[in-house]
Amino acid sequence: MERDLYERMARTQARHWWFCARREVLKTVVAGLGLPPNARILELGCGPGGNLEMLKGFGQVEAVEMDEFAREHARMTTGVNVKRGALPDEVPFEDGRFDLVCLLDVLEHVNDDEAALAQVRRLLKADGKVLLTVPAYQWLYGAHDRAHHHYRRYRKSELERKAGKAGLRPLRSGYYNTLLFAIVVLGRVAERVTGTKMGDETAIPPRWLNSILYHVFSIERMIVRHVFFPFGTSAIAVLRPK
Repeated sequence: MERDLYERMARTQARHWWFCARREVLKTVVAGLGLPPNARILELGCGPGGNLEMLKGFGQVEAVEMDEFAREHARMTTGVNVKRGALPDEVPFEDGRFDLVCLLDVLEHVNDDEAALAQVRRLLKADGKVLLTVPAYQWLYGAHDRAHHHYRRYRKSELERKAGKAGLRPLRSGYYNTLLFAIVVLGRVAERVTGTKMGDETAIPPRWLNSILYHVFSIERMIVRHVFFPFGTSAIAVLRPK
């Protein structure tokens, strides 16, 4: 992504409805993984560190980030050891080190996503797990994806197939960010019909709207504890070595 996007994320990730509600949803998923005490956790592509404090509640966290500004911001605000690196070939950790590897809206930024998943497999302990989220459905690809340098969006079946080729099998897979799905679809259709880009999605909306969107999205944490959704704007998978 461009530097200005990282800078905007750093300013808004603690208050923006999407970042805040997603952390609540993902926290619920991680809590259900049965990680060992003081688990070793890695976030690949941590950006400016918005998920690291949440992950620290489950063990010893390390991270990798390619952008210098985002890397330093994450280090300073969370105290996590954030190393320079990038998928698929620049991950500065030895084989079999981690109980959990997280790629949270990262894989879509990597041209060779299958090689990236193979790298993730290398990093896992024999009983380790992967938490993977990506934007869903190529037919939703639009201005937001282009601005964030996304190569693609995914269906659950495609994610499972590529993970399988990398030596990973799904424990759970599906979708989330479902309750706001219709609003997102209508926005993307409006973009295409009018030829105009919607507003800056990293900007925090008015307080009342930010609160409503947060509460609607965060309700999903009570559902994903038990089951992922059959559709949504994001695909999600919990994987482990075959």
